Amino acid sequence: MSCSAQFWRDPHLPYVESRRACDSRANYKAHSHPTLSIGAVDHGTSLFSGAAEGPTLIRSGSLVWVPAGCVHACNPRPGEAWSYQMLHLDADWVEAICRERSPGPGALRDQVLLSDDPDHYQRFCQLNALLFSNASWQDKDEALIEFVGDFSSPGQPAIALAADPARASAGVQRVIALLQHQPQAVNTLQSLAHLAGMSRYQLIRAFRAATGMTPHAYQLNQRVIQARACLQVGEPAAALAQRLGFADQAHFQRVFKAHVGVTPGRYRNA
Repeated sequence: MSCSAQFWRDPHLPYVESRRACDSRANYKAHSHPTLSIGAVDHGTSLFSGAAEGPTLIRSGSLVWVPAGCVHACNPRPGEAWSYQMLHLDADWVEAICRERSPGPGALRDQVLLSDDPDHYQRFCQLNALLFSNASWQDKDEALIEFVGDFSSPGQPAIALAADPARASAGVQRVIALLQHQPQAVNTLQSLAHLAGMSRYQLIRAFRAATGMTPHAYQLNQRVIQARACLQVGEPAAALAQRLGFADQAHFQRVFKAHVGVTPGRYRNA
């Protein structure tokens, strides 16, 4: 049986979005989220890209916790389909819950964590089933708080990442800040290199080492992040393409689907 991707959102709980898909063959470009993302593989296998040692196999019944800003992609193996669930949680909200559980600095880990614990997987499935149900938003809020608060990161295996933000020089940090605050602006690679104080080749290499992306891919990802936020509050997709700096509506559609797996219109109406 095949089914399309489904999304769940609730205006009472603006800090969370969930999706689920089965028998999916969609492939995503490397991307990042401003949220903590928790993914579960229900059937099949997934290849997690972005790890220092190359693609990491994630099997059915596993959970992966991906911190905000981590460049990654989870895709089925070539020629295969997989079923999965994905929860996106506001990073500040998660940090607050972790501090309620264990006051003090460093409550939110910045590593990718992989869990093969069947209890973790079952609890995640129960939580997501509740989110997609007709239960009250208060019940869903309490379940989310309890799930995040109960998760203990110490002892969970971590996936070392290829990109390391600590490698970002002051020049690369200036470029990152510009692309985050003005993703819609038209910037040539030469102008970005001048801002960084290095050659174009040096910028590409240094930027990828720090972020996992080239400057152009990073800018497109920032535009998609903004587009998702605007679509969630009901802004028409047609109005976003020009405002966010895409060449045209078709370009916006292609980039958005490559990052999110569905078209902007379908995402907005989910």
